[in-house]
Amino acid sequence: MTGDPRAGPFSLHHRRYEDWFDRHRAAYLSELLAVRALLPWQGRGLEIGVGTGRFAAPLGVAYGIDPAAEMLGYARARGVHATRAIAEALPFADEVFDYALIVTTICFVEDPAAMLREAARVLRPGGVLVIGFIDRNSPLGQDYLAHQAENVFYREASFYSADEVSALLMDTGFHDPVWVQTLSTPLERTRDIEPVSAGAGQGAFITVRVRH
Repeated sequence: MTGDPRAGPFSLHHRRYEDWFDRHRAAYLSELLAVRALLPWQGRGLEIGVGTGRFAAPLGVAYGIDPAAEMLGYARARGVHATRAIAEALPFADEVFDYALIVTTICFVEDPAAMLREAARVLRPGGVLVIGFIDRNSPLGQDYLAHQAENVFYREASFYSADEVSALLMDTGFHDPVWVQTLSTPLERTRDIEPVSAGAGQGAFITVRVRH
């Protein structure tokens, strides 16, 4: 399988990736709640860029793909049916999922528009797509940009603003967006789980739900 070279750091540093969720537990749980607020409660789901299953498993998303083989073992151990694949070429037939989830993956894929077209292809008519991402225009997004060269994971990342993600979604045929946000304080000062609020522009972690 030909994969995005941006997956390399996740293969090499999978333990470090896992440790992030334990070191920043309040931030992680805040993100999890923001995704939970918009994700369907029922149906057959797929996480594109499942990583170690930190979102798919607790949210009940049964299927996942990721190009980093070393990450898949964690996801499988958490009960996810995880397959090695890239977001731009999903190994599934048309119209087989009720919803799809993409968490932070958009900043790592080589072609986000192709990923969204693939998500649309595998979703049933009326299916739901939920995307969680770090807003480039937020203080955390700006901090990641300022220190991008120093971060083993974000060195090759392409960050997006909420407006840019919205445009990508509209261009690929998704509609009826609903936005929520969380993480309004700097990551190093986040000690408590933050409530989810509506909209975008205040929180660093943005979640949007659209329909196909």
